[in-house]
Parts: sequence; C-alpha cells; structure tokens
Amino acid sequence: MTKVSWSRFMFVTMLLFLLTLAACGNDEASDEKSTDDSDAVTEESAEEGSKEANESAETEPKVTEFEPAFPEQTRAPAVETETEIDTEVVVEGLGVSWGMVEFEPNRLLVTQRDAAELLIVNLEDGAVSDPIKGTPEVNNEDQGGLLDVAVAPDFDESRLVFMTFAQDVEGGTVTAVGKGVLSEDEASLEDFEVIFQATPAYKGTLHYGGRIIFDEDGNLFLTTGERSDDESRDRAQELDAYLGKVIHITQDGEPVESNPFVEDEKALDGIYSYGHRNIQGIDYNPATGDLWIVEFGPQAGDELNIIEPGNNYGWPIVSYGIEYTGELINDGVSEHEAQGFIEPRYYWDPTSAPSGMAFYDNDAIPEWENNLFIGALAPSYIVRVVIEGDTIVGEERLLTDEGERFRDILVTEDGALIAITDGGKVYKMSAAGE
Repeated sequence: MTKVSWSRFMFVTMLLFLLTLAACGNDEASDEKSTDDSDAVTEESAEEGSKEANESAETEPKVTEFEPAFPEQTRAPAVETETEIDTEVVVEGLGVSWGMVEFEPNRLLVTQRDAAELLIVNLEDGAVSDPIKGTPEVNNEDQGGLLDVAVAPDFDESRLVFMTFAQDVEGGTVTAVGKGVLSEDEASLEDFEVIFQATPAYKGTLHYGGRIIFDEDGNLFLTTGERSDDESRDRAQELDAYLGKVIHITQDGEPVESNPFVEDEKALDGIYSYGHRNIQGIDYNPATGDLWIVEFGPQAGDELNIIEPGNNYGWPIVSYGIEYTGELINDGVSEHEAQGFIEPRYYWDPTSAPSGMAFYDNDAIPEWENNLFIGALAPSYIVRVVIEGDTIVGEERLLTDEGERFRDILVTEDGALIAITDGGKVYKMSAAGE
C-alpha cells in the first residue's frame, strides 16, 4: 500500500467513526427526549385522573381501604341538573313520615311510623286529613312502627290498601304485611287483615326492611332486614328464614308459584333473593324493566343492586363496609363475585344511609327521565343517580342544605318529585313554571 493510499484509508476510517459517534449521540438525545415526553404525559394523565377523582359527587374521604370490583362501582362523576327546579315544602309538622303512595292525582296516602297513623295529603293545597281509622297495632320501638303503603293495581275498583309494619308476636317481632279496604268516605280501613309475616320472630327492634311494590301480575315484592344483631344477621344467608330477603307473594300472602325455591324442601317458598342487610328502597327501572333495590351497609358499603330470582347478594359474608366499631367484617372480604355472590352495581363509601327510592318515569323534566332518586338519611340529601344500561355514570346530591332525613321518594303522575322526611315535611320538586 502506498503512503497516499494509507492516508486516504485513515481519513475514511476516521470520518466513518465520527459519523457513527454522531449518530449514537442523536439516538441518546432521542431516547432522553422520549423519556421526558413520556414523563410529561404520565404527569398530565395523573393530573387528569386526580381531577376526575375530585369531580366525584362524593367529597368526603373513604372509610375503608377496599377497591371496587370495576371502575364504575363507586364514586361516580358529579352531574348537575340544568333544568331550573322549583322546590317547595308542601306540608310540615307531621311525625316520622315513612312511606307514601299517590292513590289519586296529587293526593297521597302517607304513613306515620311512630304514631301508626295513615294520613291523606293533598299536594295542591297542603291539606292533611285526620288519621284514617282501622290501622293495625304496631311495635314502634326504635325502627319499628307503621312502615310502607301501596294500593292495589285495581284500586279504583277494589280500594285495597296494603301496608307493612312491625308486629308483636310470640317470640318477638316480625315484619308484617296487611291489607284493608279504604272506605268511600276515606275515613277508615275496613276489614283489615294480616296476610304475611316474615318469620322467624326476633326480640329486636332494628332492620325491619318493609318496602313493598307490585309486579306486572299484581303480586307483591316485600323487602326485609336481617334484624341487625350478630346473632340474627347470619339468617340472611339461610333459606329457612325470611330475614334479609326479597320476598314474592300474592295479594293473599301466598308464595308466587314461579319463585326460585318452591321445589327446595329446605327453603321457604316465598323467598325471591337473599343475602341482604336491610332493604328500604325498591323500584323498577323503566328503561330496562329490571327490579332494583337499595340497602343499608354497615359503616360504608350501602349497596344498589339489580334483583334476579335465586341470587345471593352476600351479606354478611362479604361487604364493602366495616363494623361501626371499625373492625373488619369476616376478615375484610369485599369482592362478591370471587366468593360466588352478586356484585352490587354501585356502593357508597362513606355511607349515604339510603332509604326509599323511585325512578323518574316521566318526561316533565326530560334530563331526569329514567334517573333514580334515593332518599338519604345521613348525610341528609336526595341522591340523583344517572344510569346507562346497568352502569352508574353520574351522581348528584340535592337539597343538601335542608338538614332533613329523606325517608321516601315518589314521582307523581304529572312529573313532580315528592320526598317525605323523618322531620315531618313533604317536599315537592318540579320544573320551574309548571
């Protein structure tokens, strides 16, 4: 090799080396830039996630450390009603008003839990009747008393009124269902009779459940509680007891023949679903036809469930809540499906203490159509739940400054939302100008 050739070789080699080094430097710069960009995106995403979390209707910290089974199971995004709403107190000065039904346009039958009275409330002028005679004797200790009221689907002809109440029987108390005929002068219930008792009796005064609703065939669904105490709560899992159940009976109090356990000799024929704690809200979703219930959890873990025949909803084996003492329930098992139970469609942490509920099956306020409204006892407000299919996509808290325990909700024929309270008030919410 000549001297010139050798020089050229060394020049080309050095040139290639420098080009390669430059290329590596550019790659490192690219990687560093990519890393910075990724970090920036991650931080931005974290900020967005935090912002979304802050936009939940629930502003209080969680009581538990449980994680939901799916993202939409709790703490839905906050929504806000855009329609201008008029809110008025139609009646005040009543006792604990527990259940109600619109039996004629703008006229309600309203139960007074502690006084065991049934009243007629006129929503147009706020008039309240004298107590209707013929209501049953009740045990009104603690959560007992005269509870829910419903009228038969053929009320215009039969004038049948159905009520639930806490009844003294041998061995303690039961959640009972009775019926009577409202007299033509609306002064009394005639021929009142008890048609069903949620046995066994228990010597306690808590968790009676007590909501009733008619199905499309004119049969009754009744909800019960498991009577609260450690010694009774396990009966929610047992099919030889009507405690902690959804029960399906005829207007005569007999089990409906299509009930899921009628062929099981060890089960009570009236049971429709089980594993519930204390159900105080029930209604049909008008968009799907599904039967929904809301039930109290312990400390946190209040549940919104879709009820299907024969299903087990897990209490007290699983819960998204904890004991009032702060202790875990069953060592803190929360996931329902993993244990063979039905996951709630939604739960609250901390508690909302949910009571009566109603779907808004009306078009008077279009943005509320098919939304679910639930009375909350502690904290005190009305919960609006927006549902798509069977998924909760939004939540709003209404009347938060009223300081009332909202016990029951209904929607009138003309589209007003009515709420009654433990403090004896009747609220009416309607579109402004209606």
